[in-house]
Amino acid sequence: MREATKVIRSTLNKPAAGEPLHPGPVFAAPYYAPGDPASIPYTYARSHNPTWTHLEKAIGQMESSEDYRASALVFASGMAACSAVFGAVLRPGDAVVLPSNAYFAARVLAQEYFAKMGVEVRLAPTANNAQAEQLEGAKLLWIETPSNPTMDVCDIAALCQAAHRTGALVAVDNTTPTPLGQLPLALGADFSVASDTKAMTGHSDILVGHVAVRDLELRQKIDQWRTLTGGVLGPMEAWLALRSIATLPLRLERACQNAQRIAEYLLTRSEVEQVLYPGLPSHPGHDIARRQMRFFGPVLSFVLRDKAAAETFMKQSQLLSDATSFGGVTSSAERRARWGGDKIAAGFIRLSAGCEDIEDLLEDISQALDATR
Repeated sequence: MREATKVIRSTLNKPAAGEPLHPGPVFAAPYYAPGDPASIPYTYARSHNPTWTHLEKAIGQMESSEDYRASALVFASGMAACSAVFGAVLRPGDAVVLPSNAYFAARVLAQEYFAKMGVEVRLAPTANNAQAEQLEGAKLLWIETPSNPTMDVCDIAALCQAAHRTGALVAVDNTTPTPLGQLPLALGADFSVASDTKAMTGHSDILVGHVAVRDLELRQKIDQWRTLTGGVLGPMEAWLALRSIATLPLRLERACQNAQRIAEYLLTRSEVEQVLYPGLPSHPGHDIARRQMRFFGPVLSFVLRDKAAAETFMKQSQLLSDATSFGGVTSSAERRARWGGDKIAAGFIRLSAGCEDIEDLLEDISQALDATR
């Protein structure tokens, strides 16, 4: 069975006469639990929920390959998933290697919390596999490729091999591509982590994240962290995520096609100083991305001459919602430097291509760029 069919069919109930095709949300805190709790599948909602089970099976299937079967656990947000990996793996005296241009909140979590608890935080750029030079004695390597928001690319397989030689575990933030676009576990990673708030669910209406693993011992550690810290997903959000995942193959293919066309168009515009998208042959990481990605992702970045030009562009656009998230079915963009924390130009714009007609998007971008002259 091909991947798109598997994803779509994974959201169905097992066929049973008189039962609905799709599972509904199960709202419960306690469950009837007589006798030995170990023999009961559901006892208390901080530990498990039937709607999570459906969602985790669907995500786990996407994270799997012909060579292994992955297991996924869902969380209340992408950062809750990130925190679970850090918390389950790192102890005082350990070292973690992070991209210096990783998602800003992940860096803050490491530097402002784990570092103050005695974890050594080492930073190196994503590009050119620079993190490999920081691995000696590290407990965890954290990879993000393509990086957010600069779209840098590193070789996941090569870095996993280097990390494992030194005894480090490897986690990959796979938010931008989703497991349908890139399979970190198949490339050697120990953890595949994502904010499924973004392209995975794609409707900009829920917060959700997941961690996927191949190793059952690692799964138990992540599961225990979730249960003890309570970073759990509500059943309604889990159901909305499950419903949304069924359209992922259609949404992701269209959004990535649109992102490619927009990136190629931006290269033709004199107002644009730089275009960052791994789908472009001119991108420094294009060859690596082509090997390890099935889709180049819906997100691209570009640079206008200054803050005023970027703000004019955003104000003039009619189809790019000015919003800070990405991966939605509707296109969005923002002047990313307004938040601080990233070493980027004042005119840097991160754009998330949605599923609108590409001609409408290009016409809108064209007139918005015209206004910046």
